[in-house]
Amino acid sequence: MMYSSRRKPVLYFKEDRRNETPKAPRPEERNQFCSGKCTVYKLFGLCVVLVLVSLLWLQLSCTGDMSRVGGDDRRLLHQPCPLERQASAADDPSWGPHKLALLIPFRERFEELLVFVPFMHTFLNNKKILHKIFVINQMDHYRFNRASLINVGYMESGNDTDYMAMHDVDLLPLNEALDYGFPEEGPFHVASPELHPLYHYKTYVGGILLLTKQHYHMCNGMSNRFWGWGREDDEFYRRLRTAGLQLFRPSGIKTGYKTFRHIHDPAWRKRDQKRVAAQKQEQFKVDPDGGLTNLQYKVESRQELTISGAPVTVLNTKLECDTDKTPWCLLN
Repeated sequence: MMYSSRRKPVLYFKEDRRNETPKAPRPEERNQFCSGKCTVYKLFGLCVVLVLVSLLWLQLSCTGDMSRVGGDDRRLLHQPCPLERQASAADDPSWGPHKLALLIPFRERFEELLVFVPFMHTFLNNKKILHKIFVINQMDHYRFNRASLINVGYMESGNDTDYMAMHDVDLLPLNEALDYGFPEEGPFHVASPELHPLYHYKTYVGGILLLTKQHYHMCNGMSNRFWGWGREDDEFYRRLRTAGLQLFRPSGIKTGYKTFRHIHDPAWRKRDQKRVAAQKQEQFKVDPDGGLTNLQYKVESRQELTISGAPVTVLNTKLECDTDKTPWCLLN
């Protein structure tokens, strides 16, 4: 299915202003005319000032700012803005019948999130992709578990979305020709090895991967055994093959490694790449029984907020870890 990469601009209609030169009053009428004229101007000026003050107050009160609550909660707060909502794109048949759940596994990367959410909202709107953005915010004391958070996103994204994107928060698509449409034929790896700025091995399926929810369920989701950074997408590649799903990648993209912008700065934000002995032995094994069927979690709160006008749902989530099976979830 082809999707338009352009979006019609918003038109702002201005009122017609007529430049009519008033007739000059006669000398004997000037004093009386000026008195009435000045009174009208004063009232008009007062009204203008009141309107400007009201608009300024509304703007300040509606500027949502993301912040962290102190302690270990790490929750995102936002003051909702009572502005008039735009007409739903679902009423426009040119957007198609499908809706994307954009899943972002997340922990403490607020600077990247502030860039990512409005960028992707605009990018998908320009391509007329119906979508809903979910930030699955891990707020427990265990190591980061990207795969489990994606599983949570799948479980919590609702029945109004029929396909999903497993999307890293630090990867922005720059080429409008990239397809984010419904992957009916099979999983579609948007950030293919030929295009990703960092990872180029043939079995790589990380970064950005689109799947129908039906196909994700066929794989039993992702393994929950991968605490810390890396390897969970390599295991998921094996799941795709086991489920008999054909993997697709972009074709005809000429921008190479400049197709995406990678906004992660490793100089000041280190990845958790520690491996203990038991974890090293387990990381290359297939987890045939784990996934959606043994996922254990609790959504502490669900928040609807906006970032620079882009709506997003934040799922503040606590994962559970069986320390007998995966003791490396507690590694500091």
